Amino acid sequence: MIGILAGVILLHPLTMVIYWFEFHPVESIDSTLWEFVISRMAMSFSGKMFAMTGIFALLGSGLGLAFGLYHRALTGRNRLVNFLADELARDLPSFIEGGETESVEFKASARWDHRQAKLNKALEDAVIKTAAGFMNNRGGTLLIGVDDSGAVIGLKYDYATLKKKGRDGFQQYMMDIISTRIGTDMCPLVHIIFHEFEGKDVCRLLIEGSPRPVYVNDKTTQRYFLRTGNTTRELDVHEALGHVKQRWPEL
Repeated sequence: MIGILAGVILLHPLTMVIYWFEFHPVESIDSTLWEFVISRMAMSFSGKMFAMTGIFALLGSGLGLAFGLYHRALTGRNRLVNFLADELARDLPSFIEGGETESVEFKASARWDHRQAKLNKALEDAVIKTAAGFMNNRGGTLLIGVDDSGAVIGLKYDYATLKKKGRDGFQQYMMDIISTRIGTDMCPLVHIIFHEFEGKDVCRLLIEGSPRPVYVNDKTTQRYFLRTGNTTRELDVHEALGHVKQRWPEL
C-alpha cells in the first residue's frame, strides 16, 4: 500500500513536471515556477490521466513489494545473526545448569552405548531426530557427551569407534549422517563447536531453524519430528501437515 501511494502521489506528479520541462523551455512559463510545478503536479490527478495513474500505481506496488521482500530477508538475517551471537556467547556450564529445554538437549553419546558398553548405531537415530526437531521449530543446541542429569561423560568412547579419531573425525561423522538422513542442503544449518570440560570433550551442535519442512529418511519412509517443550516427538501425517502450514505459511 505504501508503494502504491508513493507511485500515485509522488512518482506520477513528479514525472508530469519532469516530462514538461523535457520538451519546453523555462521561459514559456507564464507564472512563478513554484505555482507552475504545483499546477502541473495537480494535473496528474485529473480524470484524463486515470490510465497513467494506474500504471504508476502498479509501478509503486512493484517497488513496495521488492522493498518489503528485501526488508523481510534482512530482518530474518539479523534475527539469525543475533541468535547465533547469543548462543555463541554462552559457555558450556550455563547450558548444563539450565537443563534440557525447548532449545537445549543433552545426549550422552552418538554411537557408544554406555549401559551396554558397546557400539550402538541406534543412538545416532536419537541425535538425528533431535536435530530435525530443532530445525522444524526455531533452532536449538544439542550437546553430545552430556547425559540427561547434566553429568559430562565426554566423547572418548565415541572417538574410539570412528575410523578417523578425535574431533575432526567426529565432526565429519556428524555432518555425514545429517547429510544422509536429513539432506545435504540442511548441513549449513548445523554449526559444530567443541568444548573441553574437566578434561573431557563435549560436542555442541548449534542448529538453526529450517526455511522448509525437514524430514528424517528412515529406510523407505520419511518421518517428521518437532521439538516441543524439553522433548522431541514424532508427528503423524495430520499433525505434520498442520504444523507445516502454521510454521511455513508461504509454502
